[in-house]
Amino acid sequence: MKTKNYVKELMAKSEADLAAELVAAKKELFNLRFQNATNQLDNTARIKEVRRNIARIQTAITEKARA
Repeated sequence: MKTKNYVKELMAKSEADLAAELVAAKKELFNLRFQNATNQLDNTARIKEVRRNIARIQTAITEKARA
């Protein structure tokens, strides 16, 4: 249910907001990967979650572009 609400929020945002959120998510993923490489990351499942959120954001951007 949590992801459905997140997807609904993404669809309600404008393309500029989605692009900004995509950049922020990619920065977070970079930081998580860096922490993982230096053995400072406690919750490794967060990497998978952020990757999926990036895919959801990109899907929302694509759907808005097609509409």
